Amino acid sequence: MGFRMRSITQSFYEASCSILFLSLLSCTCFTSTAYDALDPNGNITIKWDIMSWTPDGYVAVVTINNFQQYRHIEAPGWSLGWTWAKKEVIWSMIGGQTTEQGDCSKFKGNIPHCCKKDPTVVDLLPGTPYNQQIANCCKGGVLSSFVQDPVNSVAAFQVSVGRAGTTNKTVKLPKNFTLKAPGPGYTCGPAKIVRPSLFTQPDKRRTTQALMTWNVTCTYSQFLAQKTPTCCVSLSSFYNDTIVPCPTCSCGCQTNSSGSCVEGDSPHIQSVVPSSRSNYAPLVQCTSHMCPIRIHWHVKLNYKEYWRVKVTITNFNYRMNYSQWNLVVQHPNFDNLTQLFSFNYKSLTPYGDINDTAMLWGLKFYNDLLMQAGPAGNVQSELLFRKDASTFTFDKGWAFPRRIYFNGDNCVMPPPDAYPWLPNAGSRQEVPLLALVMASLLALVFYGYP
Repeated sequence: MGFRMRSITQSFYEASCSILFLSLLSCTCFTSTAYDALDPNGNITIKWDIMSWTPDGYVAVVTINNFQQYRHIEAPGWSLGWTWAKKEVIWSMIGGQTTEQGDCSKFKGNIPHCCKKDPTVVDLLPGTPYNQQIANCCKGGVLSSFVQDPVNSVAAFQVSVGRAGTTNKTVKLPKNFTLKAPGPGYTCGPAKIVRPSLFTQPDKRRTTQALMTWNVTCTYSQFLAQKTPTCCVSLSSFYNDTIVPCPTCSCGCQTNSSGSCVEGDSPHIQSVVPSSRSNYAPLVQCTSHMCPIRIHWHVKLNYKEYWRVKVTITNFNYRMNYSQWNLVVQHPNFDNLTQLFSFNYKSLTPYGDINDTAMLWGLKFYNDLLMQAGPAGNVQSELLFRKDASTFTFDKGWAFPRRIYFNGDNCVMPPPDAYPWLPNAGSRQEVPLLALVMASLLALVFYGYP
């Protein structure tokens, strides 16, 4: 009876532990998509500065600041939306435009730029006439990450708002802000009134102040941005012939329906891939992983005091050239990175003084553009690390990265038990030892039997 009770108790304990582990694992999976541990303070902040009052409203400069270290907004660019609190209209804009004018039939004479209750604003394109520009506008909606290009991580436009309040007490803040980049992924909080912004004149001898300022903070979630991952990781090493591919169906599976992917060796590939860039939905090469991007980490060489890694990024997307791409890699030996070839590098320290995370990106005008799928659709570099005798080892997959991000999206890693294993001298002796035991047994059978 006691043995049975102990068995039941042990089974209950094991089941409870399993449930707890799965619960923690599921929580980790979901929270990691909404909170980026490698960039905990990263966000996009939208600032409204009222610069002057008008007879029926105000003129404001809206500034979009990308404070994310490695996540940027590519073409076709951002679009910003909100809902007016009252019956406001937009009389005019500089540096941006609304996508729709709305119903302005009630107005006679001067027709507003936009009469919609919920306008959506987009950036103007490069080459816009100078009399329609303001500082930091007209980049086609493209925003660089803060680390790669802080100067181009800012966008702005000017808006003249009518039928609104004309004092700090009568102005009503817009609500329900949305930011698309260009699709979903960002969630914006409510507008909050903050201390008015200060502006220094070009001669730096005078400072002016906004009449009123409010901020809106938007944060990114990969879970909201897309249903499936966008990249995967494969591994290999000089000490093992095994090449560990990306996990099967990392970003989706091939379907029987036509158009789900394109064979790389198809003789009619040019007729399948559209020449127009209006469609940004991925059209990927048919692979087992079906990811637009694959990162390959190869442990290349082992020296006495150093070891070398080769990193290759391959584009399998026929519809996208990735401009200003970046890679974030987490590995404990980045605190002893000695040399990097043909990539830019910046250390990220999300965990205080622990330097185990690196941001890598291409050199300007050399390899900062990752071309679409094809012979030129890859970039590569090599990293040289100095060994730390207290931590360095090739055993148990230590030489491979803990996680990798491409353009801010977490890539699918192979399972740890699939990593290339280090040849073990003990494992090579198992067969001779077994042969020795068998030989001894045979000797006993043939020579020891009476």
